[in-house]
Amino acid sequence: MTLHISRVSGLAALLIGPLFPSLAAAQLAVSANDAKAVLVNGVNTVPPNPADDTVTIIDLGVSPPKVIGELKAPSSVVGPPQNVAIAPDESIALISSNMKLDAADPKKLVPDNRVSVIDLKATPPAVIATLEAGLGPAGISINRAGTLALIANRNDGTVSIFTVSGKTLTAAGKIDFDNPRSGPSSVAFSPDGKMALVSRDGDHKISILSIDGNKVEDTKRMLTGGFRPYAIQVSPKGDVAVVVNQGGNAGDIDTINVIDLKGKAPRIVRTLDVGQIVEDLAFSNDGNYVAVTAQDGSARAPSHPFYNDNGLVVVFSVNGTNLTKVAEARVGKWNQGVVWSRDGKTLLAQNMAENALSILSFDGKTLGVTGEIKVKGGPAGLRTAER
Repeated sequence: MTLHISRVSGLAALLIGPLFPSLAAAQLAVSANDAKAVLVNGVNTVPPNPADDTVTIIDLGVSPPKVIGELKAPSSVVGPPQNVAIAPDESIALISSNMKLDAADPKKLVPDNRVSVIDLKATPPAVIATLEAGLGPAGISINRAGTLALIANRNDGTVSIFTVSGKTLTAAGKIDFDNPRSGPSSVAFSPDGKMALVSRDGDHKISILSIDGNKVEDTKRMLTGGFRPYAIQVSPKGDVAVVVNQGGNAGDIDTINVIDLKGKAPRIVRTLDVGQIVEDLAFSNDGNYVAVTAQDGSARAPSHPFYNDNGLVVVFSVNGTNLTKVAEARVGKWNQGVVWSRDGKTLLAQNMAENALSILSFDGKTLGVTGEIKVKGGPAGLRTAER
């Protein structure tokens, strides 16, 4: 793995002209948008002459949330919508690109290996480096100390390790699961940074990594829950984690699993049903709620028996390992990522088919769509900083 410094041109070219306002008081949400993917009768299709992928920077600390910047950087809808990570101090964002256009046939996609480093403090924000991870980089996480990044590589069965010093990332090795088809998809650090969980949608397992400083090791312990574990996140409280399961894409109702992290060793203790093809999740800042997205048939062909006009955002209250459904809302089609504002009153949810993010309000009892944010390309990955 090597590091290539990139000039602010090409993929990093700025799309809008005015200088960015000060980001000091903002809560940043970063949306990675895939312009190579459109939905045609239920099939993910490469459009003719696709535009460049983009990244949209949103201030989630104001009401309503507003776009404060946009630039170009490669992304992909393939993989969990956790291909974005933001440093705890909101100084940088990382964007992985799982797939790219095939140079020999622009109607096809082939695995990529690029991860863009975006300087969020620059005026305007810009791509300052391009990393090479493993093949098919997908979910990314940065520990809460801001010193280590892990990237799940779906196409070669590995997790890339990078040390972080300020805005500089340095390759520090890989974890190899000895199964190229294991499909590592998402990585989640524990709040103390001593452990990470890796979902493996290729062989339906969850790996447990131990971490000591910059030393990352595979404990060889694995959890087995639902079919095709996908996005995963640990609660800010550190007591539980939740993983969503993609399922078999047959129209069945799919599930999420609750992982107890307070016992002698992590283990799955709960399974809850949500909807068809559960895609993403995010804990509220206080850990009292978790929001989950499910496509719920909205990305299927209209003729499919289990097609629905809209995807779902579902909010569960969290009490230890017990999750209780509180509210749900219908959003757009082929929905992807979800994030919370720090005060827990606003959520953003991505809708690939509409090239838009739904703005939702939550009052502890009800969840409702109050507006939307349009973006260039299909919004495919979405994160805020974990603190």
